[in-house]
Amino acid sequence: MTNYTQLPVYVVDDDASVRDSLSFLLEEYNFTVSTFEDGHKFLDSIDIQQPGCVILDSRMPKLRGQQVHQILTENHSPLAVIFLTGHGDVPMAVDALQSGAIDFFQKPVKAKPLAQAINKGQQLSLEKINASIAKTAYHSLTLREKEILHCIIEGKRNIQIADELCIAVRTVEVHRASLLKKFSAKTVAELAYRYGSLAG
Repeated sequence: MTNYTQLPVYVVDDDASVRDSLSFLLEEYNFTVSTFEDGHKFLDSIDIQQPGCVILDSRMPKLRGQQVHQILTENHSPLAVIFLTGHGDVPMAVDALQSGAIDFFQKPVKAKPLAQAINKGQQLSLEKINASIAKTAYHSLTLREKEILHCIIEGKRNIQIADELCIAVRTVEVHRASLLKKFSAKTVAELAYRYGSLAG
């Protein structure tokens, strides 16, 4: 399983002992952990448009975990959300998952399943970012660039694309280079991967 330890992990819990223990546990898995005692400080301190994973305590006095999650959702944040509670029940778990959380744990939580959930969350968070980049790139394309992109994705060579669209091979080459740049891709395979994320 790939470790996405380069991405940040945020722990938001009003209990200092929980913050300290989770930070210690997760650093053993080489995660980069930051802790916050309430939702307001968390939201004020980080860029919620960057990828990562946040572990939210469900029942905090100032801003409940569900309220923080709602704010992240309303702002289209790519952050993956894991809920943690000392008072968990099945309806709360179902509600959290239906709202887009990737997992739900009841305290005390074991390190290994939590680390696995974080890895899953980090992967999903990166996929959201890639899809956002691809969507922005696609909407910036000219009609001709879209035509050429679709031909490239179909595996057609430059000369075939030129013949099909009645343009010069050199024109295809210029557009191909532009497409790679707009999608932040170094190869056609990477271009196809990013384009494919639009369907996700």
